Amino acid sequence: MEIEILSMLQKIRTPLLDIFMSNITKLGNAGIVWILLTIVLLLIPKTRKSGLILAAALIVDLILCNGILKPLIARIRPFDVNSAIQLIVAKPHDYSFPSGHTAASFTAVMALYLVGEKKLWKIALVFAVLIAFSRLYLYVHYPTDVLGGIITGAIAGYIGYKLTFIVQSKYRKKL
Repeated sequence: MEIEILSMLQKIRTPLLDIFMSNITKLGNAGIVWILLTIVLLLIPKTRKSGLILAAALIVDLILCNGILKPLIARIRPFDVNSAIQLIVAKPHDYSFPSGHTAASFTAVMALYLVGEKKLWKIALVFAVLIAFSRLYLYVHYPTDVLGGIITGAIAGYIGYKLTFIVQSKYRKKL
């Protein structure tokens, strides 16, 4: 069923959408857009707390997604199952589940939401949805990979948020 969904998406492909989706997905490569956002937030005194929480959440995501889940589940990618598909992006060499691009994106959304970045989390959500969809459009993830990335990201965002406060409260007690 998942291959059927991906095949349906292949029917809406156009040269313009190919370029757009390839560029959108690049924003999520190695979590670069979220890492850059974290750096910007850390540099601005007013948003430093948000930056710390986002950094913690992204580290949790990296551990959960790439360190634990991908190697544990070891799901092969859809383009390896259906080799007739011509990829328009470089073949990823890691496992498929969960989508790392999606997980990092939704980690950022959840962390920004929890810390109270009212406008920023909404903008991040738009980018996260586009990045997640691009992974399906580009045939590099199954729909359940993306769903798993959303869930993993939400959990990582929450854990990063909570972890920051736990560390902060322990540090303050020692002063």
